[in-house]
Amino acid sequence: MGDVSTSYSGGQRCQALKHSKGKTVFMDCPYTGEGDEFSPTNLVEGALGGCMLLAMGAMAMRHDIDLSEARIDTTITGTDKPVMRFQSVDVEVAMPTGLSESQRTMLERAADSCPIKHSFGSDITVSVSFNYPD
Repeated sequence: MGDVSTSYSGGQRCQALKHSKGKTVFMDCPYTGEGDEFSPTNLVEGALGGCMLLAMGAMAMRHDIDLSEARIDTTITGTDKPVMRFQSVDVEVAMPTGLSESQRTMLERAADSCPIKHSFGSDITVSVSFNYPD
């Protein structure tokens, strides 16, 4: 058995349990469910953003950079032709102020190392833009 199990709760709701931590995340179908919880696509969006932020965070810790104001907004666009699937992923990275050019380059490379980002097939366009306020 894997560390994460997902079970159907009824009413177009599922729950995923991380056994080693006892943590649960609920999911609703965005079309026919309650819509109160994350959709499975929302979790993919959050996982991608989290993966990129954690990769940058590891680099930032080693170089004493404060990333506490960094935020990632992710939008996945789908298609239903020929079957329902992801078509494109747009990632907007809002970075904190005061980063030098070398720090920006280092953090952008770290974000690009996220394995989730590289797990989308070649037929899915993934675009990432970094926005610096200064």
